[in-house]
Amino acid sequence: MNSRKRLLRWASGIMLVLGAGHLSILAFTAWDDVTGWVDRGLWAAVPLELADGGAAQTVESLQNKVTFWAGPGSFAVPLILLGCLTWHLAGRGVAVPAGIGWGLAAWCVVGGVLLVPSPYFAGTIAGALIVLAARKGDRSQAARDRETDLAV
Repeated sequence: MNSRKRLLRWASGIMLVLGAGHLSILAFTAWDDVTGWVDRGLWAAVPLELADGGAAQTVESLQNKVTFWAGPGSFAVPLILLGCLTWHLAGRGVAVPAGIGWGLAAWCVVGGVLLVPSPYFAGTIAGALIVLAARKGDRSQAARDRETDLAV
């Protein structure tokens, strides 16, 4: 396995563990809230309130919203999808753009600073690995171009 593929596989593994771990912890800590969504109907899990109905929000409704935004509405699902995409692209030998790595790293640094302590900083490692893999791809392409120029 080449080094770029290995770096991308490690990055995707980190993303998958972070996303799946986040959803698993939520399932264990807020199981009653999640099963309550099934009882009430998934479309009513977090009701949309456009106007102030004059009623104060209850603790239960706030807990329901927190559970949603900590679970399916959180970063976990897109992070899992990005991890799966990165794994797939690495297997095909396709380079993930360095901008994706920089964006992921910046997002995780800001999240880690705002929510300390948290495993956000592990996402920074995944972003850095994507940037390193993209640079290795750029270097190897430049080396191939030089070899082609010398052969001509």
